[in-house]
Formats: sequence, structure tokens, C-alpha cells
Amino acid sequence: MSGLHRSPYFGQSLEFVQHREYVPGDDTRRIDWKLWSRSDRYYLKQFEEDTNVRVMLLVDGSESMQFGSGEVTKFDYAQTVAAAMSMLVLRQNDSVGVSVFDSQVRSLIPVSSRRNHLQAVLQGLSVEAAQGRTDMMSMLHRVAESLTHRSIVMLISDLFCSRDELFKGLQLLRQRKHEVLILHVMDDEELDFTYSGTLRFEGLEDSGKLTCDPAALRAGYLSAVREFQDAIRKRCAGSLVDYRLVRTSENMDAALSHLLSQRMGSKR
Repeated sequence: MSGLHRSPYFGQSLEFVQHREYVPGDDTRRIDWKLWSRSDRYYLKQFEEDTNVRVMLLVDGSESMQFGSGEVTKFDYAQTVAAAMSMLVLRQNDSVGVSVFDSQVRSLIPVSSRRNHLQAVLQGLSVEAAQGRTDMMSMLHRVAESLTHRSIVMLISDLFCSRDELFKGLQLLRQRKHEVLILHVMDDEELDFTYSGTLRFEGLEDSGKLTCDPAALRAGYLSAVREFQDAIRKRCAGSLVDYRLVRTSENMDAALSHLLSQRMGSKR
């Protein structure tokens, strides 16, 4: 993660970046008087502001995150990814906070870089998966209101919620100059649907029950899943939100390495 600290925001630091022509209302203390003496025009010095990274991790703890066709549920995976990210951020002396939510905030650890903060983060993550629905808009609005500094907001979720509400919340974060990443966590069976025989599916988050032959539904189901993913991916690109789909069968070190390498590449 080293090298991601360079800020796109101009401020007061020792590294000079460029000149900008003075406009009424600018701070006159930043005028380059030596350049004025040569050009007889007013220019401001702009410097690049090195900032500590502030990361807020949002972990979806709603009922749908309890699903898992193997040993690891989506919620298990999300918890572990958030713990690993927290450790990485704190090891480089940056700040991290965590919130677990469903229709309400179930755990909230404020952003901090204290030496013992990882223990607080781990304790905040160690909550049982909820039985509730996802209230994504309410959560993202609350985060946008609470963050007083530009931050990196990482949402770890299966995104089973209203897309319009999701992107209204993401757009609010982007309008407030936060960087946003989405780690879209899905189970293999949700993506591949390899079930066979007559089965009864019980929906999570009060979505009902269905007895059917999965083979007869597979083509339509996979088409709907592709449409769901494509819509999320396109809207993320349009909102300048980094997006990464991960399977719960995917090794977490590979998922995190790919995500961080992708971000480092985009910052160069």
C-alpha cells in the first residue's frame, strides 16, 4: 500500500507542484513575488499535500450474508477481509474504522490509528450475522455525514439491495470527495447455480420459498445474475467507484493483492 499517500488535493507542504494565476479572493500570502517581479503578473504557488490515509470499512451484516455453500459464509469472508485490511492500514500508521450494519448500525469503531486500535476493530467485527434486511441508503448517508475528512470508504457486501438507493448513497460519498471501493462478495453457487434435483429454496431477508427443478431455471438465473453484475459494474464506472467481484472460494490474499495492485496502477 506504500505510495498511495500522494494526495490529489493542493495544500501547504514542502513539495512545489505548479503556479496558478491569481484570482480575486485568493490568499495573497501564497503569491510568488519573485515571479511577479519578472512578469508583472500575480501567480500563486501550489503545493501537493501529503495526507495520511483514512479508511472506513463498511461490512454488510444482513441476513443474506449468512449464505454459504461451503465452510465459509459471505459474512465470514467479509469479516476476515475487513480485519486484514485494517491490519494493513494500521501497520503503515494510517487510520481505519469499521462499521457492521444491516437495517441499522450493529457495530461502529471510529477511525483511529492508535497502536491498540486493531483489537477494537476485531472486537467490533466479531458480531453475529443479523436477521435483518439491508438498509444501504441509510448507512451510506450516515457515513457521509460522519466523515469530516476526505477518506477511502470500502463497502464489503453482496449488494442485495435497491440499486437506486445504493448508488444514491455512493454518489453522496463521491460528491463529498471520498474515494469509494466496493468488494462484491458472492458465493460460488450464487454465481454458477450447479444445483440439481428437485429442491426447495428458502429466501433470506423475507424473500419467500420456492420448490423447483434448478436445471430448468439455470439459464434464466445465470442471465439475470450477469445482468445484475453488468449493471453494478457499469454504474460503478460511471460514478468513479472502484469495483471488484470476489468469490468466497477465492483466496483472500489473492483478492486483496489484486485490489491493491489495481489501485496502485490507477494512481500512477
